[in-house]
Amino acid sequence: MSPRRRGGWLGPMSAQRAVLLLTLYLLSAANWPLWLALVRIGTDSSTALGLIVPMLGLQVAATVALLAVLAWARGVRWLWWLTAMVAAFAQYYMLTYNVAMDPGMLANVLQTDVREARDLISWRMAAAVAGVMLLPTWWLWRVRIVVVPWWKQLLANVVLLAAALALAAATITLSSRNLAPLMRNHVEVRYLMNPAAPLFSTGVAVYERWFSRPRALVKMTEGAALGPSYAHDRRPLLFVLVVGETARADHFSLNGYARDTNPELARRDVQSWRNVFSCGTSTYSSLPCMFSPLGREAFVSRSEDYENLLDVAQAAGLAVLWLDNQSGCKGVCDRVHHAQAIEGLNAEQRKALCDGGECSDEAMLVGLDARIAALPEAQRARGVLLVLHQMGSHGPAYYKRSRPEQKKFGPECRTEVLSDCDQQALLDAYDNSIIATDAFLARTVDWLQTRSAHDDTGLFYVSDHGESLGEYGLFLHGMPYAIAPDVQKHVPMVTWFSKPLRQRLGLSEACLRKELDAPLTHDNLYATVLSALDVRSPSYRRALDALASCRSGD
Repeated sequence: MSPRRRGGWLGPMSAQRAVLLLTLYLLSAANWPLWLALVRIGTDSSTALGLIVPMLGLQVAATVALLAVLAWARGVRWLWWLTAMVAAFAQYYMLTYNVAMDPGMLANVLQTDVREARDLISWRMAAAVAGVMLLPTWWLWRVRIVVVPWWKQLLANVVLLAAALALAAATITLSSRNLAPLMRNHVEVRYLMNPAAPLFSTGVAVYERWFSRPRALVKMTEGAALGPSYAHDRRPLLFVLVVGETARADHFSLNGYARDTNPELARRDVQSWRNVFSCGTSTYSSLPCMFSPLGREAFVSRSEDYENLLDVAQAAGLAVLWLDNQSGCKGVCDRVHHAQAIEGLNAEQRKALCDGGECSDEAMLVGLDARIAALPEAQRARGVLLVLHQMGSHGPAYYKRSRPEQKKFGPECRTEVLSDCDQQALLDAYDNSIIATDAFLARTVDWLQTRSAHDDTGLFYVSDHGESLGEYGLFLHGMPYAIAPDVQKHVPMVTWFSKPLRQRLGLSEACLRKELDAPLTHDNLYATVLSALDVRSPSYRRALDALASCRSGD
């Protein structure tokens, strides 16, 4: 007898039974990250089994509850298929990069542009997703669902949903001794539940970005003013703030790394701060936080938006320009002049610097004098704050972030599937990207020195977050902050001040060098840059100013 006649896999069957079958398939084919994580957490087979069994109950309950809403005979097969597709993609990225599908990660995904997304696409990804999707695609095309009156369908769905909730309650009640410490000590586990976690996190991220009530913008610019160093017809200030991308402090040779990844900066008169930590583990979370006057804890718990460092500098009377070679400023530059690095480049420059539409960071240095000259004259005459947002060491395609002449280490990893790379090859590719950042920063310092005949110049560089390079089986970044390893949070910070600017600020270089091991975070950025700009504001906090103790008269 055929499967159709005996009422097997192809029906005829109720929508509720189809949902249960799809649930069983997703549990077995698309939840390997969860099961493997529980095996690793369990110290032995019995402990692992004690974790897997209750999590199996919760996973069945969560998936059935999710699909119970879609348990209808007509018009929903494409939603079942889409749910399976989400699960297939989520599993691939969780297995490949050992990430969790929390709301922060999905928010970061929604902020990713085409250039970054392209680096994540591979034939292996297509094969992995197809391997999960072939069977459900064929089955959903062939299966026969019995059509019943809508009220019977609704009643059956309510019963199915109630059964799922009852299973969840029973599992929690009977296994709380195992589940409670698991969820408390391993927060990431709840975001490995597939497809519930990626769908939930996507919903939260979409709501926050497009549907949540706009927050009121709290003004921080009142009272902003230029300090005394601008009096007496002083020369204009030109200060460059470079926002790095995915750079790790422990891979800067300036900080003691065994490999010479900073050959150019080592020949410039720079200061490298060795104990700096980020306020997030992704660009989406870190970038707005590091420019905020609030500090990380207040920023995360805020109910309103606040004007930021750029707003205050502009309100004080400086010209401000944000130049981006990334996927945007995440709202930080919305109220100041901003542009993409590729804008304004001619055809020859684009061909040389923007392979495949993705520009090297050097593209931001092309035509800088003209970009600055286009800023409002009155503000420019006082000074300019220029922010350069790097592509830096953005992964997983680290090998794309350095030019051939910068590839000092090799053979380097040349695939986006980082777990396939030899560890040394992965480090080679990443370290070459740090060499590229070193060259970019050195060129920026050199450009500032050419401007020093007319301007008082300085530079401040700090990365937005770090990166996992296989430690603990983790790759990339974006882990929830509370459980993220330090390599995703420990970031490099480099400063350079021309002699005229040091004199203008009364800044002792010898004193600075004694402070380079001071514990700092992104919380210090706001006050420190205001100090370097000599901008006065009620929002300035001296305790967070990394320069304060080394400025005469402060």
